[in-house]
Amino acid sequence: MRRSSFLLFTGILVCLLFLALSHCEEHRLPEEKLLVVTVATKDTDGFRRFMRSAKHFNYTVKVLGRSQKWNGGDYMSAPGGGQKVRLLKAALEKMKNADQIILFIDSYDVVFASSPKELLKKFQQSKHRVVFSSETLIWPDRHLEDKHPHVREGNRFLGSGGFIGYLPNIKEMVANWTGEDNESDQLFFTKIYIDPAKRKSINITLDSKCRLFQNLHGALDEVVLKFEDSRVRARNVLYDTLPVIIHGNGPTKLQINYLGNYIPNAWTFETGCTVCHEDLYSLKALKESEYPLVMIGIFIQQPTPFVTVFFERLLKLQYPKNRLKLFIYNQEAHHGPQVSSFQQNHGSLYQDIKVMGPKEEIDATASRNLAFDLCRNDKDCDYFFSLNIEVVLKNENTLKILIEQNLPIVAPMITRAGRLWSNFWGALSGDGYYARSEDYVDIVQGQRVGVWNVPYVSSVYLVKASLLRSALKDYELFNSPILDPDMAYCHNVRNKGIFMYVTNMHTFGRILSTENYQTTHLHNDLWQIFENPVDWQDRYIHANYTRIMKDNLIETPCPDVYWFPIFSDVACNHLVEEMEHYGKWSGGGNVDTRIQGGYENVPTIDIHMNQVNFEKEWQKFLLEYIAPITEKMYPGYYTKAQFDLAFVVRYKKDEQPSLKPHHDASTFTINIALNQVGLDYQGGGCRFLRYDCSVQAPRKGWALMHPGRLTHYHEGLPTTGGVRYIAVSFVDP
Repeated sequence: MRRSSFLLFTGILVCLLFLALSHCEEHRLPEEKLLVVTVATKDTDGFRRFMRSAKHFNYTVKVLGRSQKWNGGDYMSAPGGGQKVRLLKAALEKMKNADQIILFIDSYDVVFASSPKELLKKFQQSKHRVVFSSETLIWPDRHLEDKHPHVREGNRFLGSGGFIGYLPNIKEMVANWTGEDNESDQLFFTKIYIDPAKRKSINITLDSKCRLFQNLHGALDEVVLKFEDSRVRARNVLYDTLPVIIHGNGPTKLQINYLGNYIPNAWTFETGCTVCHEDLYSLKALKESEYPLVMIGIFIQQPTPFVTVFFERLLKLQYPKNRLKLFIYNQEAHHGPQVSSFQQNHGSLYQDIKVMGPKEEIDATASRNLAFDLCRNDKDCDYFFSLNIEVVLKNENTLKILIEQNLPIVAPMITRAGRLWSNFWGALSGDGYYARSEDYVDIVQGQRVGVWNVPYVSSVYLVKASLLRSALKDYELFNSPILDPDMAYCHNVRNKGIFMYVTNMHTFGRILSTENYQTTHLHNDLWQIFENPVDWQDRYIHANYTRIMKDNLIETPCPDVYWFPIFSDVACNHLVEEMEHYGKWSGGGNVDTRIQGGYENVPTIDIHMNQVNFEKEWQKFLLEYIAPITEKMYPGYYTKAQFDLAFVVRYKKDEQPSLKPHHDASTFTINIALNQVGLDYQGGGCRFLRYDCSVQAPRKGWALMHPGRLTHYHEGLPTTGGVRYIAVSFVDP
C-alpha cells in the first residue's frame, strides 16, 4: 500500500512537471517574432563584423539609412544620434504586427555573443515591455542624475545604444520625436525614462545587471572573457552575468574590436577562425604574371644593424620580382653604400625601384605620406607593403600569406627576440597610447593563434591600394602635431572605421634592437652580440655549430685536442677586415707585447681585442659558444671564460711565418682559423711536440681547443705563402 501511494505521488509530480514545462513552452517568445533594427549609413568594417555575428547566430536584421548622408553628429565630441530616432520612427510606422518584438541597436561597434533564444528568454524574464541597456556613467546631461530612479543593484543610467521591446510600446516611445538629426537620442530617451508617468505607460526598465546588453564605456574593469571547451563569452564579473550583446560605446569603441576577436565564440573554436572575414584570396590558381602588383616601401630612419642581411632576405622573398616595385627611403648616410650596392646589383630584377637618400631632405613623416601616394596614384598598384629596415623577415612567403588574408590592413606578428615587445598593441589607454589587452601575452607567445583585430600596427604591414584611393585618400595620414608617424597613421585609420589586423598563424620573424648601435667600426654588426644575439648568431656562428653536441660533430686530431666548427665565413672575413682596417699590428720578433697586465710569452704580429674595443663582446662569445664545449670535452672543469690575452695573429712568409715552441699562459687555448689554407695561404698549422702530432690543414671557421700548460707544448708551423690569420684566446690564465 505504501509502495502504491509512493508511485501515485511520483506520477502526479511527473505530470505536474510536464504540464509546467508544456506551459512554459507555449508561452516562450517565438524567435520569428524578433526583428533586429539598426542604422548604418556606411558599409564599414565594424558594420560588416556586426552582420557576420548576426548571421552566425541567425538574427534577422533590417538596416536603415543605407547610402544616406550621416547628419547625426559625432558622439565622441558632442551628443548626437537624432537621425537614428527619425529613421526608426519612420520604419515603425510601416509595421503593423502588435506581437512584433524590436531590438534596436547600434552596429558599427556591436557584436552578438549569443542566440535570439537566449536574448528573448532574458527579455521575457524582465517582465517589462521595453528594456534599455544600462550604464554606470550618465550622458549627456549629468544634471539629470538625481531624477533617475534608484535600483536595488546594478547600473542606474540609461544607454540608448541598445533596447528591446514590443512594437506598440516602442512606437509610443518614439511617437513624439520632432528633433533635429544632430540632437541627442540618448537625452530624448533619458527624459522619457525619468518621467514616472511615461515610464509606467510604456513599461520601461533598465537591464541594470547587463544580462542582455553590455556597454563597455565605464565598465572595462567589469568585463572579462570566459573560456570554455567550445565557447567564449564576455562575462560581467561584477554581476556574474553573460550579456548577449556587447557594445563598445564612447571612448571604449576599440575594446569591442578586442572582444570581437573572440565573440561569437564559435569563430575561435568551431571554425578555427578568430576573426573571420570575407573569402580568403588564393594566389595558387594565378600565373606569376597575374599576381597583384605590390609596392614595397622600405624605410631606413636610424642606424640599424644587419642592413646587408635585410637586403639579402628581401631578395629571397617568394614573390615574382617583376610584380614588385620598390620605394627605398634612407635617412642615414651611414647606410648609403648598402642601399647603393643593392640598387646597382639587383635593382634591374624589379619592375621599378625608386631611392630617396639623405640629400633629399625629406623627414620620416613626409617619406611615408609620399610612399602611400606613389601607390595611390599608380593605377597598377594593388597593395602597399610597408617594411622598416629593423624588421627581420625570416618567412619568405610572408607577402603571399598576407595577400591571401584579403584584409584591408594586416600585419605579420613579429617580436623582439626574448621579449614581449611586438609590432602591435592589443588595446589602447584612455589617452590613446599603449595598454596591454587581456590576451596580449598569449598572442605574442603563440598560446592563442589566429587573426586579431587590433588598434595599432607598426614596422611591417600590408595595405590594400583600393583603400588608399577611397577611405584613406588623405595625403597626410602620418601627420600629427603630437603623435609619431605610426601612431598618427593608426589614429587616422581608426577614425575612419577601418580595421587593422595582425596574424600570428605563422612564424614570420622578429624586430631588431637599434639601441646602442655603434657606427665607428668597419663591420659594426660584430658588436651586436649583446643587443641582438639571435641575429648575431645567424650571421656569425657556423651553420653546423648546433650539431657539435647533437651529432657529436667534433674531431680529436691529437690527444686532448678538439676541433669543431665555430665561425661562419662572414665572421672570419669581418674579423680579419676589421683588424686590417684598424691596422696597428704589433712588432712581433723578440719584443714582449704587454696588454691588460698580461703578456705574450712568444710575441706575434697581432692586434688584441681590447685595442678595437671588442673584449667584452669576445668574452660573451667565449661564454656562450666555447664554454659549453669546453665543459663537455673536459668533464669536471667549469670556465668563466676569463682572459688576459685574446688577439688576431697574422703570419706572412716575409713577416713572421712561424712560432717557436712554447706553452700558452692559459688553462686552455682557442685557435680559430680565419681564412682558408690552399686558397689564401700555403703551409701553416700547429704541432704538439709531446705527442708529435700536427694539425696541418686548418679549416676556415673551425676552432682548435687544447690545454694551455704542462702537456701541450706546441709550435706554429711555417706559412710558406700568402697571409694566414688566426683568432687566439688564452682562457683562464
